[in-house]
Parts: sequence; structure tokens; C-alpha cells
Amino acid sequence: MAKNKFNKNWVHDHINDPYVKLAQKEGYRARAAYKLKEIDEAEKLIKPGQVIVDLGCTPGSWGQYTRRKLAGGDEGGIKGTMIGLDILPMEPIADMHYIQGDFREQEVLDRLAAVLEGRMADLVLSDMAPNLSGISHADAARMEDLIDLAIEFSQMHLKPGGALLVKCFKDMGFTQILEKFRTEFKTVKQIKPKASRDKSSEIFLLGRGLKHPAA
Repeated sequence: MAKNKFNKNWVHDHINDPYVKLAQKEGYRARAAYKLKEIDEAEKLIKPGQVIVDLGCTPGSWGQYTRRKLAGGDEGGIKGTMIGLDILPMEPIADMHYIQGDFREQEVLDRLAAVLEGRMADLVLSDMAPNLSGISHADAARMEDLIDLAIEFSQMHLKPGGALLVKCFKDMGFTQILEKFRTEFKTVKQIKPKASRDKSSEIFLLGRGLKHPAA
């Protein structure tokens, strides 16, 4: 009974969520686009001409926002390069190089390298979150693993002066994750966009300037 009540409350909140309505109106696949939009407008992350990699890009709202920011190339294309990686399938986004697979596997990395053509990324985005078990220490460990993957990916593929933006949660090993960011990046900022639901412990970390880029 309690579960049904929770589901009904969630559906009610979702239907009446202003960002859900705005996403439907503006053609975004998810309300998450407005979290990135808000962070980007404050931090000036996305600029034409950049190479941007979106980890865990499905369903694609961050890619849609990024494409709009990079639009204006010849023949209606984009100025820059967008690459999306995810183990889940995704509906195509115009001008995005989408690679389905696990970016820990060599085949996926080879396909990524073919798109990058020796270039490094200006920005790595990660809206990845673990499948939750409800067991707090297990969920915290899974979240930490995802952040580790994003940091390791950035060390290999991010320009020394580039930026990594990740989603994490205050109640999922956040202290350790924040410490890792401070170890790896010259500047670290915690950001809670207005588009994040008040009830959520969701927070974003922005790291700029790798301390230990790949040789």
C-alpha cells in the first residue's frame, strides 16, 4: 500500500513538475537538460569548436542541449565534435557520434579513438548513476566506482586544462568522492542546480585542470 502511495505521489509530482513541462515544450528527452543548461550558463562550459564527450549519455537530453550550444556550423551542422557513450541504446541525435558499449572495453575505446583522431576532449560530462539496491554502503560503493571511471577516462582523454562534470549524491560516499576530485583537479566546485529536485541529495561536481594528466 505504501509503495502504491509513493508511486502515485511520484507520478503527481512528475506530471506537475515545471521542468518536465518545459522539456516537453522545448523538445528535450528529459528534464535533466535544464540541470546542464543552468550549470553551463553559470560556468561557461560549452563553447563552439570544442570536443565534448558525454558518458552515460542515454536518453540524450544532455546531448540535445550540447548540440544546440554547438549549432551554427556549415549546412546546419555543429561547430565542434560531440561523442556519446553508453551501454544502453539511444535514439540518434543529429551530429553526435554515438558509441554503444562499455568504455572500459578495448573495442569501444578503439571506436572512440577513431572519432577523436588524436584529439583530446575539452569537456567530459557524466550524468551516470548506479542502479540502486537500497543498501546504503553498496550504493555508495557503486557511485564511487562510476566516479572513478569518469576520472580515469578524463585522465586518458581530457586536455590538461579541460573540465569534468559529474553527478553524484550527498548520501552516497560523497566525502570520499569530493576528496578524489580535489586530489585530481586543480579547482573543484560543488553545484546544486535549481532543476535538481529539492528532495534529492543530487549534487554535481565540476573539476577543472587535471593535476595528473596522461603522459
